Amino acid sequence: MSQLSWLVQRLTWLSLLDILLVGAIIYGLLTVLRRTQAVLVLRGLIFLAIIAVLMTNLLPLPAFSWLMSNSLPALLVAVPVIFQPELRRALERLGRAGPMASWFGREVSMDLVIEEVTEACARLADRRHGGLIVFERETGLQDVIDTGVSVDAEVSSELLLTIFYPNTALHDQAVVIRGDRLAAASCVLPLSERLATSHVLGTRHKAAIGVTERSDAVAVIVSEETGVISVAHNGRMIRRLDGDRLRTVLSAFFSPSPDNSLTGRLRGAFPGAGGRSTRS
Repeated sequence: MSQLSWLVQRLTWLSLLDILLVGAIIYGLLTVLRRTQAVLVLRGLIFLAIIAVLMTNLLPLPAFSWLMSNSLPALLVAVPVIFQPELRRALERLGRAGPMASWFGREVSMDLVIEEVTEACARLADRRHGGLIVFERETGLQDVIDTGVSVDAEVSSELLLTIFYPNTALHDQAVVIRGDRLAAASCVLPLSERLATSHVLGTRHKAAIGVTERSDAVAVIVSEETGVISVAHNGRMIRRLDGDRLRTVLSAFFSPSPDNSLTGRLRGAFPGAGGRSTRS
């Protein structure tokens, strides 16, 4: 208590301003990174830093302490290199003076979005029109969104059908849904490296698996050749869904559940679904 009272006595308005500035900078950096995959790298770096500090201060490890102290300058150079795309986008956003409203998140209901996506996929399947719809979840997909055309529109089946109509300008890639908004269309997804040489699945399916291998996104695919509806998550895929089953699967993913695995969620949604899940 004596130390706490000593600190309070030494606290001035300049000290408070100093603390607020540092806190605002850290908050701004975290806000910039929270919608990107780089946040996972940041979590790993923070975890390693905590482990290193604990080991160097609690245990007599001179060699390890020497390694950590001499590695710090290299880490200070490596961090900006690792986060270069995110930092560049942050400076661009500040230059446009646009991100202030997006700093305040809001709760969204996915029921209407799921209903519109389900209706659109069922109609795409009937018409044999291909489609690829990606739902952003905890892992941000801003780097994927930046490769496409910004839409920022309310999700509707009519809009999705228009985007994926054959030979239109935006039909050949993926759309990304962020919350209850269609963020962008014609987005380029990373192909699955594991299935790069496979001839069993087409490009849409490989792209869907690729983005779900790198994030916790959920991707819905409609095959142009067969009209089959599939859902990919965590590098796995469940195929041959109809409209009702697609609605059930998406509802299972976006409802609170302690089981985050694809098989567990689908088994809870309807019996026998886990058996359709595949790694290929």
